[in-house]
Amino acid sequence: MAGLRIRNGQFALRDRDRVFRLEINRLNVRSGQAVALTGASGSGKTLVLEMLGMLRAPGPGTAFDWRNGEGHQDLAALWATGPRSGALARMRGRLFGFVPQTGGLMPFLNVTENIALPQRVNDCRDADWIGELTDRLGLADVARLLPGALSIGQRQRTAIARSLAHRPPFVIADEPTAALDPDSADAVLALLLEVAAGQGCGVILSSHDVARIDRFGIERLSLRVQSEGGQVVSTLEEGAPC
Repeated sequence: MAGLRIRNGQFALRDRDRVFRLEINRLNVRSGQAVALTGASGSGKTLVLEMLGMLRAPGPGTAFDWRNGEGHQDLAALWATGPRSGALARMRGRLFGFVPQTGGLMPFLNVTENIALPQRVNDCRDADWIGELTDRLGLADVARLLPGALSIGQRQRTAIARSLAHRPPFVIADEPTAALDPDSADAVLALLLEVAAGQGCGVILSSHDVARIDRFGIERLSLRVQSEGGQVVSTLEEGAPC
């Protein structure tokens, strides 16, 4: 079954005489699965997402790969080609769609153009799918507007549509409902999970709202933090096997 796999994951941040160390002993996420990273502020949820999304290089000794019906790709090894290498960027663009906390839309592109951007980058244009996403996420009436004219909820729905536009195996969403009121948060999360599931796309998100995550039946992976002298160690609990 297709999925991402991390073994012996390590990552460290150093600030003067303090060290923050992230440890992921074992993590598997399948295509089509929805999981949520939970934990206190500062526990490293965003770091885990950045490592999974190939935005930060994993530490030495980390085994990180992608498996599907076509075979196996060593994602950790791609970092050896350099953080700005074409091979790394192409794999990142192929595997992932991203939903930042505040949408992260291009302010000079309208809603339709923002949604279509990953298709342009990945050279996989599909106007019909853009139209379907726009309709399903309730964006047809604002399709020609720039992000500055949108509500926060509309911006988040546009970001969700954009993350799914190139049909990636996974969407990574960092606190995608944090800026929304409770009703809007429920609606946006429901849309993300519904549309992603419809195309067999996995969702990996972070959230402080454990009650909402449980209400939606999303599997939780928790980060536990311990202080050891001058070090803060955050450990991700073992994820389900592929």
